[in-house]
Amino acid sequence: MNETDIFRALSDPTRRAVFEKLAAGERNATELREGFGVSQPAISQHLAILRGAGLIRERRAGRHVHYSVEPDGLEPLFSWIERHRAFWPARVDRLKDLLREMDQ
Repeated sequence: MNETDIFRALSDPTRRAVFEKLAAGERNATELREGFGVSQPAISQHLAILRGAGLIRERRAGRHVHYSVEPDGLEPLFSWIERHRAFWPARVDRLKDLLREMDQ
């Protein structure tokens, strides 16, 4: 997966909340649905998008499916942030210099 898939998956507030619930520990779809006021099919769709983005994984135990965070799922996002993090300090320093010049 790439950072675009991750951004797209996490752009929805419900999916972010589901992901955060899973970050606290493994849950099944019924447990994840609690507190959201959405249908089981809607939760299933959100889970499919998160799984497709590589953010979560599923474990089957009989007829039950348990979901958890995929530990390496956010790695493309971390790499994207790292690439752009080097860009900003130099820009901010130039902006500070420009503001100082304007003040004088």
